[in-house]
Amino acid sequence: MEEQELPNNSETTEKTADMDINADETAAGTAHLNEPVAEETAMAKLEEELAEQKDKYLRLMAEFDNFRRRTAKERLELVQTAGKDVIVSLLDVLDDCDRAEKQLNGNEDIAVQKEGILLVFNKLRSNLQQKGVKVMESIQTDFDVEKHEAITEIPAPSEEMKGKVIDEVTKGYFLNDKLIRFAKVVVGK
Repeated sequence: MEEQELPNNSETTEKTADMDINADETAAGTAHLNEPVAEETAMAKLEEELAEQKDKYLRLMAEFDNFRRRTAKERLELVQTAGKDVIVSLLDVLDDCDRAEKQLNGNEDIAVQKEGILLVFNKLRSNLQQKGVKVMESIQTDFDVEKHEAITEIPAPSEEMKGKVIDEVTKGYFLNDKLIRFAKVVVGK
C-alpha cells in the first residue's frame, strides 16, 4: 500500500509543479496563496485615488460655482454704479445751474446773466469731453446711414450739396470714438 501512495504522491507533486503554487509561504516557489492580497491592495489604492479625484472634482465645481456667483454680483454692482463717475462730475454743473438761476431772479442785467449761463454751458461741455464725449460734425458732410438719421430731404441749394447734410436737428455724439447717438439731419436732394 505504501508503494501505491508514493506514485500518487509524485503525481500530486507534478500537478502542483505545473501550477507553481505553494500553500506554505516559507517554501520556495514563485506563487503563494497569499498573493491575492496584493491585488486587493492595488484595488484599494485605485479606489482611494478615485475617491481623491472625486473630491478634487467636487471642490473644483464648488469653486467655479462660487466664482460664477461672485462675478454675477460684481457685474450687478458695476451696472448699478456705472454712471456714478459721470454723475458726480455733473453735480458741479448742477450747482452752477442753481447759482445761475438765483442770479436770473435777482439780477436784471442781461449781459451778466448771459455770461453766467455761457459759463455753465462751457463747464458742462468740458466735463463731458473729459469723460470721452465728442460732438459729431455733420453739417456739409456726406450723408452716412451709419452715423446720420435723415429726418427730411429738401432740394439742395447748390449742385455740390446734393447728398450732403444741410442742417442738423439733433447733434450726434461719440463716446471714446464709439457712436452713442445718431445725428438727426436734413439732407439735400
